[in-house]
Amino acid sequence: MDSVDAAGLGIGDEYPPRIMGVLNVSEESPYDPSVFDDPEEAARYVDEELVGEGADIVDVGLESANKRFDVLSAAEELKRLHVALETIDRVSGDAVFSIETRYAAVADEALASGFDMVNDICGFADPEMPAVCRDHDAAVVKMASPPDLERPGAVEETDWSVRKSPEWAASADYVDQVYEALKQNGLTEKTIVDPAFGGWSEEKTLAHDRETFRRLREFRALGRPMLVSINRKNFLGDLVGRDTEGRLPASLAATALAVDHGAHVVRTHDVAETVDAAHIGKAFTDREQVLEDGVRVARLEVESTRDLRAHLREGGVDPSLAGELYQQVLEIDGLTPSKRERVGELAHDTGATPVELSDGRMLLCASDDQLSGIFERLEGSDDETEDAWNAVRRVLE
Repeated sequence: MDSVDAAGLGIGDEYPPRIMGVLNVSEESPYDPSVFDDPEEAARYVDEELVGEGADIVDVGLESANKRFDVLSAAEELKRLHVALETIDRVSGDAVFSIETRYAAVADEALASGFDMVNDICGFADPEMPAVCRDHDAAVVKMASPPDLERPGAVEETDWSVRKSPEWAASADYVDQVYEALKQNGLTEKTIVDPAFGGWSEEKTLAHDRETFRRLREFRALGRPMLVSINRKNFLGDLVGRDTEGRLPASLAATALAVDHGAHVVRTHDVAETVDAAHIGKAFTDREQVLEDGVRVARLEVESTRDLRAHLREGGVDPSLAGELYQQVLEIDGLTPSKRERVGELAHDTGATPVELSDGRMLLCASDDQLSGIFERLEGSDDETEDAWNAVRRVLE
C-alpha cells in the first residue's frame, strides 16, 4: 500500500485516519449548515466547525454534485472560485485545502492560487486532470465514475462491453464496475481512490452501496489510500429506519467499520464525532507493517478468496492461483532478486506459496504451521534472507 503526501499530510496505513470536513460555496447544496457565500463567514465556519473540531482536510465545493441540478461549466466554476480563495486566505487554522472539481482548468487555477489537493468526482473524465495534478505535485481524490463530465458516479450507466470487453461486462457485478471505473484513465502516484457512495444515478440502489461497503477491502489491491463519503447516506438510514437528521449514530458506526476495512480518509459534515469514530476504528484494526534493513513486510487483510484474487490480479498474476483461503497473506517488498529466489525456496520447502508480482513485490501465502516450519529451518543459520524473516516475525507478533 503506497502512502500519499498531501501538502505535508501523510495519508496511508502508517498514519492516523484523516478527516475531511466539507465547505460549500454553492447556492444549490442540499446541506445548508455548510453553505456560505461570504468569505468571512465561511472562514469562521472552517476555523470553528471544521478545523477547530479536528478536520485535517477541508473540501471546498463550488457546485452541488446533486444530479437534480444542472452541471456548471468550467467558466462558471471559475467565477465562483474567488469566494473559495478569499475564504482560505482568511482561515487561521491549519488544514489541507481540497478543491472539488471535475475540470482540469479549475484545478489548475485553484492549485496555483492556494489550494493543496483536488477532489475529482468525475474520476479523470477530463483527460488533463492527472497531468495538472502531477504538475502541481498535488494529491487527488479520484471517485469511481464513467468517463463523462456530466454524469459523475453513474458507474452502471457505462457501456462496459466497449470500455472493457463484452465477456467481462456480462459477468461483472456493480462492485466490479466500481473497481474498474477507478482504474479507467489511470492513477497518479498521489491518487486517493473513492468508491462513490451515494445516489449518483437513478439506476443505483441502496443494495449497491451496501455491497460496496461490505467489499471495501478489495479496493486495497489498487495500492492507493482510500476515501469514503458515507456521512448520513441513504444506505445507512435505510438499515436503521432513520431520516437524515437521525442518522449520525449509524454514520459513526459505519465510520469505525470503514476504517477497519481500509479507509484512510473519511469525508463528513459531522467532524468532531467522526474524529472519535475513526480513531476507534483505527485502534482495533490489525493492519501491521514492518520495515527492517530496507525490506518491508505487511500483513494483507484477506478475508475471502475474492480479496486475494484482487491482489493477484493487480500484481499481474493469474487470479485463479488464489485457489483457497490461506491463514496468512504477507506482502514482502524490497528484496533483491537473489533474496526473492531464496525466500521462494524456503516457502516451497514447507508447502507455502510464494507469488512474485510484476513490480518486484512478493506475496507469501502460508498457514501458521508453514511459517513456523520456515522459522525452525532458519534457527541458528546465517541465511541471507534473515532480515526479511525477522520482519515477517515482527509483523506477526
